Amino acid sequence: MFDHVTIRASDREASERFYETVLQTLGIEKTYTDEHLAEWDDFSLSPAGGDKPVTRRLHIGFVAPSRAHVDAFWRAGTDAGYHDDGAPGPRPQYRKDYYGAFLLDPDGNSAEAVHHKGLRRGGVIDHLWIRVADVAAAKMFYEAVAPHAGFRLGHDTRKRAQFVGGSGSFSIVVGTPTEHVHMAFPAGENEAVEAFHRAAIEAGYADNGAPGERPVYHEGYYSAFVLDPDGNNIELVNHNRG
Repeated sequence: MFDHVTIRASDREASERFYETVLQTLGIEKTYTDEHLAEWDDFSLSPAGGDKPVTRRLHIGFVAPSRAHVDAFWRAGTDAGYHDDGAPGPRPQYRKDYYGAFLLDPDGNSAEAVHHKGLRRGGVIDHLWIRVADVAAAKMFYEAVAPHAGFRLGHDTRKRAQFVGGSGSFSIVVGTPTEHVHMAFPAGENEAVEAFHRAAIEAGYADNGAPGERPVYHEGYYSAFVLDPDGNNIELVNHNRG
C-alpha cells in the first residue's frame, strides 16, 4: 500500500533514538541516514523547522513477526524510559487474532508493534490511524484519489473509514486532527501520477506540487503532491526503476 510514510520530529536525534531502540526488536533495521532524514525501509523521519512543522497525533502500527516480538518492543521502550500507551495483549475489537503494544514517541505520536495473520507484506508499516476533523470530508478526498493510488474504501462508519490496499491499511478517525504527516503511494507509470493530481485538483483540493521529476531524490523519481482536508501531504510516486 505505502511507498513511504514520513514524519517530522521536533528533536530528530531524540526521535531517531526512540525508533532505533524499539524497531530493532522487530528486526527492522535502519536502511538509510543523512543530514535530512533517517529511514527504516518505508518509514522515515526528518527534522521539523520553518515551513515543515512537527508531526503530531499520528498512530503508526509496525509489523511484528510474532507476539514475542510485540512483547520485546514494549519492554525495550518502557525500559528505556519511553511512555507506555498500552501494554502487550490481545485487541479482539480489531480482529480475533490481533495482538499489539503501544508506546508514545518523543512528540506524542502513537507507535505500535502488531501481530496478526493478515499483516501487511512488503513493508514495515502495517497500518496508520489518522485523526481528522470531519470523517465525511476526509473520506471524500481519499475516495477521489483512491482509483489512482491503489487503495479502496473498506470498513466505513460515521466515525471511522478504513482504506485498504493489497495488504496494509490506513484509517481516518474522528478526533483532534493529526498534523503534518506525509503519506506516499506507489504508481507504476507517470500517467497515473498525473491522473492522481488532476483528479484531486478538479475536485477542489489544494495542490502541493505539480507532477514532475524530482531528481533530488533519485534519477527518474516522478511524483505529485496534494493536501488532504486536514493539511496532510499526500503523494503519488513512480520511481521509474524498471
